[in-house]
Amino acid sequence: MEKKTFYLTTPIYYPSDRLHIGHAYTTVAGDAMARYKRMRGYDVMYLTGTDEHGQKIQRKAEEKGVTPQQYVDEIVAGIQELWKKLDISYDDFIRTTQERHKK
Repeated sequence: MEKKTFYLTTPIYYPSDRLHIGHAYTTVAGDAMARYKRMRGYDVMYLTGTDEHGQKIQRKAEEKGVTPQQYVDEIVAGIQELWKKLDISYDDFIRTTQERHKK
């Protein structure tokens, strides 16, 4: 018998600053649902990530004296570290600056 599939995503977060408790809440809730569906035998795809384009990011990067890419790289490293500490079981972390997203 073929497994049922279940696709779940968080919002694709806008990394103009460090995340706050609301981001963690949403991601933990999604993680709980993904784990539940896996326990029920579903083939689960749990996606999270960041939308790394926009004027606010550019302005924040300029304020810090770095490029927008350097700025979001630092923020995303913090996000991924937080997800690791919270034991989030995502299957993919998409970044809109990645080549695979640009295609």
